[in-house]
Amino acid sequence: MDPMDIVGKSKEDASLPKATMTKIIKEMLPPDVRVARDAQDLLIECCVEFINLVSSESNEVCNKEDRRTIAPEHVLKALQVLGFGEYIEEVYAAYEQHKYETMQDTQRSVKCNSGAQMTEEEAAAEQQRMFAEARARMNGGAPVPQPEHPETQQPETDQRNLQS
Repeated sequence: MDPMDIVGKSKEDASLPKATMTKIIKEMLPPDVRVARDAQDLLIECCVEFINLVSSESNEVCNKEDRRTIAPEHVLKALQVLGFGEYIEEVYAAYEQHKYETMQDTQRSVKCNSGAQMTEEEAAAEQQRMFAEARARMNGGAPVPQPEHPETQQPETDQRNLQS
């Protein structure tokens, strides 16, 4: 594979998060097994190369169908072509689980956003309350009295002006 096969990046730029990969490697092995750092690096490089291989083959399958977007079916077909047919069922199950979890997250997000709408007045009141809390924290915890509706309050008269 040419170092510039990855669109816009050199091969050295393409990598996976080391901490995440190390965690995955450790979770797959018995607790008493240790993995040398060189072995971890090699496994990470193998994963990157595998992703590149499957992506490239998926792209070829996609192009043969005159499509411009790689779909899950293209990835599954690529796995078959590359000789990983025995993993297709497990990959498909993982894909279905991902779709389900994504759908659940989307539904939760919609529920949270649709039910929690505030009126403009409620939002302004909440903002004023939060400003008051912030001022109190900045003043060493002493609460600063704030009028509920500042536009309805009359300015206080200076006592010195009354005595003259």
